[in-house]
Amino acid sequence: MADQSSDIVKTLSSEMEAVSVSSTQASSSSDGLQMSEEVEKRYKIVRSIGEECIQEEELKNLLAKKAAPICYDGFEPSGRMHIAQGVMKVINVNKMTSAGCRVKIWIADWFAQLNNKMGGDLKKIRVVGEYFQEIWKAAGMDNDKVEFLWSSEEINSKADKYWPLVMDIARKNKLPRILRCVQIMGRSETDELSAAQILYPCMQCADIFFLEADICQLGMDQRKVNVLAREYCDDIKRKNKPIILSHHMLPGLQQGQEKMSKSDPLSAIFMEDEEAEVNVKIKKAYCPPKIVQGNPCLEYIKYIILPWFDEFTVERNEEYGGNKTYKSFEEIAAEYESGELHPGDLKKGLMNALNKILQPVRDHFKTDARAKNLLKQIKAYRVTR
Repeated sequence: MADQSSDIVKTLSSEMEAVSVSSTQASSSSDGLQMSEEVEKRYKIVRSIGEECIQEEELKNLLAKKAAPICYDGFEPSGRMHIAQGVMKVINVNKMTSAGCRVKIWIADWFAQLNNKMGGDLKKIRVVGEYFQEIWKAAGMDNDKVEFLWSSEEINSKADKYWPLVMDIARKNKLPRILRCVQIMGRSETDELSAAQILYPCMQCADIFFLEADICQLGMDQRKVNVLAREYCDDIKRKNKPIILSHHMLPGLQQGQEKMSKSDPLSAIFMEDEEAEVNVKIKKAYCPPKIVQGNPCLEYIKYIILPWFDEFTVERNEEYGGNKTYKSFEEIAAEYESGELHPGDLKKGLMNALNKILQPVRDHFKTDARAKNLLKQIKAYRVTR
């Protein structure tokens, strides 16, 4: 088995060297100035996705040398989809594909089972994964350059490539280093973990290489395992490391909620929430007057509404300043902090914008028989942590 692991490491290094050579030849045949401007444009689009990028120079170099880099994203099918998983992912994926990237979305069904999601029932997990795909389709994800891959199917079909890689990663890391990664599962090092949950980070690290990813485009909560993948490159003497592009994590709608919670219905907007449900949740959301920092309503506007519409509109009576359309978050934040923009008016504008985004999803789940049946099953499932 050690020989197999060694073979996998050699294959990984040689594959990347081949990509680097062919990419360099392609870029050297292009017009330098024109290529430089195009790379800069693509770079700005891709970089705008990440709250953090490791490393920016590597990203520029990748885009200069490779016309269609592979971007890896993934998710555990674990219940109803909230707006960050839905709308934010559509925004980010569409940006990646517009910049020429090929996006591989890893439907991590086995990982959800390892993490005891949906009680570890793989049939239920499969239903949730299919429901997720229906939502992204209805929400407008550009699927031309997107490939959905079920982890169980891919791993089973290429087991001789996958498992030696997982074992090599496990062999090259001490247990405390792996335990520091359990945050990726929504766990902490002090939790009572099963052996399956300790295996999980080694597998997710292996996914990056198994999918031949150039870019890891995941949330900030997945950062630690992505860094583990870069460290593994040092272990196997691989020069081309996966670039980490970590996007912002939206907070819950209630005060002090760092993350959205599927167990607290008031903490998040769900993708098929009815208009009345959206309105109630936003009305009850934490939105202190003149306070920008830690204000979830403003975060929704910054990371969902403005990227979606390129503007944010507030409707109000003339005596309170009349209707106004904002083009930048800086302008919104300044007027909110000064008190010129009232929380009630901001919330009303946010409700209107959210309901416009979600209406096509609602319509799809009401009119499409398959989608309707999937949602009915999901709502009947008990969410397990």
